[in-house]
Amino acid sequence: MNTPLSRNLIAALTAAAALATLTSCSDSAADSSAKTTGGQRTTVAGVVITKDDGLHAALPDTIKQSGTVRVATDLPYAPFEMFVAEGKPELTGLDYDLGQALGAKLGVKFAFSPQKFDGIVPAIQAGKFDAAMSAMTDNKERQAVVDFVDYSVSGSGIMVVKGNPEKITTLDDLCGKKVAVQAATNQLDLLKEHQAKCKAAGSEIDIQTFPKDSDAQLALRSGKVGAQVQTKPAAGWTAKTADAGNAFQVVDDPAAAGGYGASPNGIAVSKKLPQLTDAIHKALQTLIDDGTAAKIFDKYGVASIAVKEATKNAAVN
Repeated sequence: MNTPLSRNLIAALTAAAALATLTSCSDSAADSSAKTTGGQRTTVAGVVITKDDGLHAALPDTIKQSGTVRVATDLPYAPFEMFVAEGKPELTGLDYDLGQALGAKLGVKFAFSPQKFDGIVPAIQAGKFDAAMSAMTDNKERQAVVDFVDYSVSGSGIMVVKGNPEKITTLDDLCGKKVAVQAATNQLDLLKEHQAKCKAAGSEIDIQTFPKDSDAQLALRSGKVGAQVQTKPAAGWTAKTADAGNAFQVVDDPAAAGGYGASPNGIAVSKKLPQLTDAIHKALQTLIDDGTAAKIFDKYGVASIAVKEATKNAAVN
């Protein structure tokens, strides 16, 4: 999902919305970001999480001694990583909350620090960070230098106005309709690829390109188009936050739950710390099994991209 280009596109669209709507979307004012206590009882997305002694014992000695996992992240990139308020250092977002939940379960602190996206993997290799949580796509190239614990699968999604008056349920339903999309994106490529199928059926997509995703959103809001195609996480967050959730909704195609062209996103971990990779993997599965992970994903409007089973290095290309 995440090339530097796609990150910049979503950041430009969602940063302002995230700051304006974050408080209302939190479980409470106290839970607008996860409470971190360095391994003590922690509340994330309304769930109280406590340390698992067995998982803590499985951590590398260096992590147990420091009590901290140093985590790199590129901010802002809603809904994965955001600032609670403009000009303030406190963080929130899907990755941040999930990191705090993992830390609480492992009995250590997941300490997030900003790092430009293209510098994250080199910084892990250099030993500056132990791991990264930044909506990073798990792929074979990155697997050569870091290991991944995969926690979501995401691709492109369709957003429509609330109530879905055009009754759009799949990509095929875009044939014959006006569809907004940002120029020079994977989502535009997706529509162009699907155009051949529409032409064969005798009804082409009227693709409307815009320089910014926010312009495409405005076209949808004003009724100039019947749908907008963007990354599914961005669509989910926008649908949850715009006009308090009353402006848009996401089309959930059962055949593409995580989105079209979906790929795994993972927690990148230093190859020098295989015990940490294993411990995070087991802790994540525990959070999936007890429902905590689902509540975190739902909090940010992206329940459909959550995995049901934690995997390691799941990318196939």
